[in-house]
Amino acid sequence: MELSTQVLVAYYSSTGSVHQLATAVVAGAEKAGAEVRLRRVPELAPRAAIEANDAWATHADATSDIPEVTLDDLRWADAVVFGTPTRFGLPSSQLKQFIDQTGGMWFKNELQDKVYASFTATGSSHGGVEATILALNNTFYHWGGIIVPPGYTAEIQHEHGNPYGSSHVARDGVMPGDTELLAAEHMGHRVATVAAQTHALRAS
Repeated sequence: MELSTQVLVAYYSSTGSVHQLATAVVAGAEKAGAEVRLRRVPELAPRAAIEANDAWATHADATSDIPEVTLDDLRWADAVVFGTPTRFGLPSSQLKQFIDQTGGMWFKNELQDKVYASFTATGSSHGGVEATILALNNTFYHWGGIIVPPGYTAEIQHEHGNPYGSSHVARDGVMPGDTELLAAEHMGHRVATVAAQTHALRAS
């Protein structure tokens, strides 16, 4: 019997780079046959700060119809992929605030044996994309999750060059190109595939 794999892609994006990566992850997971929920984490910044940056305000308005992530989305998922811009080598406070609400689920072992991965963007080549992904892995270790990195499991990964997760250097507002989007799509496909293969862990 064919398994229905459920993948949650939950992200925070201020000006759109991480959002574009998120949609590519969704596309990859769907191509692997998964049912996917795309969710954004709630914004914490005041509206005045958002409106002071035209790109931020435009993106916030353009994506306002995407549902905000809830703890029930985490419960529903076989696999979870988090996306966030890099903030000094760490996840954004918006994503971290959502993660900090999961203590009760962790205590009840509701987060263990799920598949996890992450993606990020920063403004410079050495701005912390790897550090941010590794920081998110610390959460997944505590949850007892199965971390699935893209590695070099497809030709696009050799071009992309990041085995830890999907990433983009958004220098001067440049949006992800074909290489970054294809790498994110590959990661989504890989996460959904591994989640299907490990279904028995969550069913036991």
